[in-house]
Amino acid sequence: MTTPEISAREAEVLDLLGGHLSNAEIAARLFISVRTVESHVSSLLRKLGMPDRRALARAAAERSRGGGRDRSAPALPAPLTTFVGRVGERRDLAEAVRGHRLVTVVGAGGVGKTRLALAVAAQAADDFPDGVWFADLVPLTEPGRVGAAVAAAVGVGERPGGDFDEAVSQALADRRALLVLDNCEHVREGVAPFLERLLTACPLLHVLVTSRARLLVPFERTFPLPPLSLEGGEDSEAAALFLERAAAVGPPPGTSVGEEVAAVCERLGGMALAIELAAARWSTLGPDGLMAGLADQLRVLTGGPRADDRHRSVRAVLDWSHGLLEPEDRALLRRVSVFVAPFTPEAAAEIAGFAPLDGAAVVDGLGRLAEQSLLSVAPSSTGTRYHALETIRQYGAEHLAGAGEQDEVRARHLRWCLARAAELEGGGGAGWRTRFDAVAEDLRAALTATAERPEHRAGAHRLALSMGSLAFTRTLLGEAQQRYVQAAGLADRDGPAVAALRSAAAVAGCRGLDGDSYRLHRWAAVAAERAGDGPAAARDLADSAVIAYRFSTSFAQLPPAEEVKEALARARDLADDSPASRAALALAEAAVVADAFGALQGDPDNPASETVASARHAVDLAREAGDPVAESAALDALSGAQCWTGDSFASAEAARRRIEILDRVPPSPAATHELMDALAMAAATAIGVGDLPRARRWGRRMADHPLLSEAGHHAASWLLVADAFAGEVEGVLAGAERFREAWQRSGRLRTRSLGPAAAAVAMVHGLRGDPDARAEWLEVIDRAGPGDDHRLGYGAVFDALLLLHHGDADSALERVAPEPERVWKWVCWVWLHWYTALRAEAAVLAGRADARELVDAARAVVAGNPVATAQVERARALLDGDAPGLPAIAAAFEAAGCRYQAARTLVLAGGGHRAAGEAAFTALGLVPGT
Repeated sequence: MTTPEISAREAEVLDLLGGHLSNAEIAARLFISVRTVESHVSSLLRKLGMPDRRALARAAAERSRGGGRDRSAPALPAPLTTFVGRVGERRDLAEAVRGHRLVTVVGAGGVGKTRLALAVAAQAADDFPDGVWFADLVPLTEPGRVGAAVAAAVGVGERPGGDFDEAVSQALADRRALLVLDNCEHVREGVAPFLERLLTACPLLHVLVTSRARLLVPFERTFPLPPLSLEGGEDSEAAALFLERAAAVGPPPGTSVGEEVAAVCERLGGMALAIELAAARWSTLGPDGLMAGLADQLRVLTGGPRADDRHRSVRAVLDWSHGLLEPEDRALLRRVSVFVAPFTPEAAAEIAGFAPLDGAAVVDGLGRLAEQSLLSVAPSSTGTRYHALETIRQYGAEHLAGAGEQDEVRARHLRWCLARAAELEGGGGAGWRTRFDAVAEDLRAALTATAERPEHRAGAHRLALSMGSLAFTRTLLGEAQQRYVQAAGLADRDGPAVAALRSAAAVAGCRGLDGDSYRLHRWAAVAAERAGDGPAAARDLADSAVIAYRFSTSFAQLPPAEEVKEALARARDLADDSPASRAALALAEAAVVADAFGALQGDPDNPASETVASARHAVDLAREAGDPVAESAALDALSGAQCWTGDSFASAEAARRRIEILDRVPPSPAATHELMDALAMAAATAIGVGDLPRARRWGRRMADHPLLSEAGHHAASWLLVADAFAGEVEGVLAGAERFREAWQRSGRLRTRSLGPAAAAVAMVHGLRGDPDARAEWLEVIDRAGPGDDHRLGYGAVFDALLLLHHGDADSALERVAPEPERVWKWVCWVWLHWYTALRAEAAVLAGRADARELVDAARAVVAGNPVATAQVERARALLDGDAPGLPAIAAAFEAAGCRYQAARTLVLAGGGHRAAGEAAFTALGLVPGT
């Protein structure tokens, strides 16, 4: 039973922790923000006295086994009708699912594969404690979107630097779960490789597939599903289904017609869909009418000699049902077949409302088609929606082509999709995501159907552009990039293609795929040259050069330096004297020639003053061009260059100005990419100058950014560092779990931006007196970031701080013994002030003879940094024996937002202040220092 101290929402979070869901997955499941989940996890850790998230997960699992909560129902659709028959098949399929990794139920359309799979999945749910998920692939029109459909079903989002396939694999990697994929036959070429990768990556996962044909992948166990049994005549499974469905639409057939019912089922070959359609006609036609209709239609079957008997039976009943419709209803059925997702009457009227139908006739006809079981009715919060079963939809599509209406209906559907996309692009607010999801598959289907038809190419281009924008807003970054590239391919001129490729490049940057971004700008330059627009080509070549140097640490494989320099030379040749061209070239010169970003392939011997001048020139030209995104990028170069000169405050100011500029810019892909980077740099440089409140505020904005909801390692990195320095232990512990989970899911990415966060967490565990947890995080550091960065830079800072906390001044001094000039590359950015202040304090506490000299030198370096200045002044007071002056320094730390150092200062003050400092440490969740 849930303890009284735990709220209902906390209990829900705890239950999902027991299922090994990430914070992002919990947020999606409970429709709350990731930040709120983090708050609940932190609260649970405190209330239950648990050391970490893994302990919470174990506690949740124990509560589940002990009956402490109700098991969540499997994530399966709830059928609206009872399941009839199939006793033997249910038993055999359940055994197959338990015993084999991949089971494919194969059979003709309408045989009952979906209903059997749902029944067996629900029956087997207890054997899969980590979850049962269901994904219907009917709406898919592109094999490449299989991973996206499964990710939506499982509740995971796309992660920067990866795709949906990777996200699903990482989410299910260690789970004993069952995944049901329904209606796979039309996207088998996408399902097969997806499942092969998924099953390899997820050794405990089992998959149940329904398809008209087997997938032909390793480990597949095929389960052929025959029609319903006819054995027993009027007591057969097939007859039982007929009677059940007939009773639902009218008076139940009496016992006197048992033989006639059996005869109908026999004629239909035991096909479940055919039987249900025939049963819907029982009350109006009776047995004679049914048999007569089927007899007529069987004479004009169009299934062909290669169609098996079961398929002929489904087509027979569909032909028969179709033949009983009025001509207007036949037209309606074939025209609405273009919808792949549930649609409204208004939507149907727009697409189908032309001769012989008008709007009113469409609405009436939908009702009649639903009465005949040719459409299903799905009430929703936005009104009644209709949907055709896939078999019926495909049947209608065949008749659409045969009636010669395909071009007209496809054109109308495309116009409808363009209108819906325009509405979504101009809207927002509550319910936007639901509205997008309701039409997204139709937008995709319209693109698939029209992209290769010359007469629809212009509309398809516009729709691809809209889908790029909408997918980006929906945080479907992989699809957004794909759609922009598709739009470029559909453009009838090179000019629009250039703009689309630039958008694709920006989205790739948001995904952390800077190699893609580099290549897309190169392709845009080719298109611009082909269009005769040399200045545009110059800008894209310059942009590609900037990306290669600015984001060098995130490239899987850096482009050769000579290739980049050749691109820059070509850009100089093509550029004109416009402000945009001059700004782009200036930034590329600062990046490549002056190495303002400190790139891996850069020249470390560039004079710092020249680098600053080059970057400042780029800023001036970008401002003159009136391009805020370009100005932010140039300010990033300036911030980097200024840090090389040791001017931490100028570096932080340039980073702050980026936020100021970008907050006024609409959230396009390019602006969003720039803002994500700006938040990280602003938080980092604010830490460097001791502005912890701003660092935490910008770090929180970064952690809450929707595009980083699935990338907790990147999102939380600088917030973890700021919280660690501030002594916000609860925030570090909650954010650390999000960081580690996301980092592990990413494939344990190694990058310079992750090591400091892991080191900050390791330090906090050391301050808490938990050596085992610290050891775990030291292992993360070794794998998350470059070794020299930790040994000479941030690692020295965090280790020295921890050693001083525990009274080991000699070891602390050894850790920061090298003069800053000797380790300049690793300490000049964020860590210079912290390194210098710790070095001075360690020298004082270790009794070094040159301690006063180090303190005086440090005062000059850190002047203006409230935290580092207070630390140096504390060292000076200790050197001078001025214990009475320490409480005032503690107050200065408190005012700077650094509660940890305030508490430590009181401990160092001794006397009555020591007890207050130790109590403050305890309140923070730390062991008292010495």
